[in-house]
Amino acid sequence: MAVHEELPAGAGADAIDQLHSIRESIDNIDAALIHLLAERFKFTQQVGRLKATHGLPAADPARELMQIDRLRGLAEEAHLDPAFAEKFLNFIIAEVIHHHVKIAGGDPVVLGRAAGAAAGVPSGSVTVPAATQPVPHPPTAHAPSPAS
Repeated sequence: MAVHEELPAGAGADAIDQLHSIRESIDNIDAALIHLLAERFKFTQQVGRLKATHGLPAADPARELMQIDRLRGLAEEAHLDPAFAEKFLNFIIAEVIHHHVKIAGGDPVVLGRAAGAAAGVPSGSVTVPAATQPVPHPPTAHAPSPAS
């Protein structure tokens, strides 16, 4: 059974209907994000298997930097905070590297909060291989995006 917030007595039916409609849209977008991430990870698993087969390193810092710059630019164009987009991508990159190491049969190490934060990953422990720990990327200098 879903728990719903208490609504003020003065909240009109139109406002309630609009709130539910907006939340339904958010729920649909969340579902799409999950499916997109699943599809992305199918491809990164293929990359991990290819790298393992050919003895390539799990991490590719040059590509990671290019992707971060590219996605920061896309975030700016979309009026999304580029710093948030970078944190999100760094979180995904850390998970992909973790998967690549597992595929290659390597032993990952756990980075503490300080190392993960330096790598731009949200707080908490992050597991990445010792040989391919993410290098902290300085924030890319971009013009601030207009307020939306």
